Amino acid sequence: MLSDAQINEFAERGFLLIPQVVADDVLARAADRIDDLVATDPPPAGTRGPHFYFLPTKDEPALRAPLTRTPAFKLAEQLTGPGTLPYPWQVQVALNIPPYPHRPGRPHIDAANPEPTNGPIRGTFTLLAGILMTDQRTENSGNLWIWPGTHLTHAEYFRTNGPHQHCAYPPIDLPEPEQIKGRAGDLFLAHYLLGHNIGGNDTPNKTRRALYYRLSTHAHPTHRADSLQAPWLDYTPIT
Repeated sequence: MLSDAQINEFAERGFLLIPQVVADDVLARAADRIDDLVATDPPPAGTRGPHFYFLPTKDEPALRAPLTRTPAFKLAEQLTGPGTLPYPWQVQVALNIPPYPHRPGRPHIDAANPEPTNGPIRGTFTLLAGILMTDQRTENSGNLWIWPGTHLTHAEYFRTNGPHQHCAYPPIDLPEPEQIKGRAGDLFLAHYLLGHNIGGNDTPNKTRRALYYRLSTHAHPTHRADSLQAPWLDYTPIT
């Protein structure tokens, strides 16, 4: 169960890291499946930094299990409300291959277009759930970078300027970033509007691995524009 303090932390900072949610045996089967993916469809020679696989969860029991066969999914629903989340249709396998001396200059939110298009609002979701598949106990070891509190700043921007300004890089004032540090089996939960980006990996010969699932409440597709302006629309326990 999430504590009141954890829910308040999510409300204020836009993310949580919950230690050791995924059991070792579930983690091992997922790691074996990632090994198979990399062996059969390896990154192009010379790849450094990010490399992704996007797979349908219905075909990947070992990769959906860290979310659906552990406490992870129920922990996510404690932020949105019981029964509000369907299982995600897709899982992202995210690699960060060293050496990659990258330091992101700014965050993004997940949107197809870097700048506004004034077209229909697409691609939004409620909550990002991530499972760390390797230890990332120090900075610059392939960590995800996040900008705390930007879920609220982004929502304020869209309220002021309109949801048609939806894009990957809204022009907001930024706090200092943080790097997510944890161990394999930790669960990361982040609000859709939280600014984030890929960090560098200075660790020799150690590829960072993570699984990401984009979760949407059943109602989310009916109010995408509203959710950009009202950040807790999908989060009944917080509102």
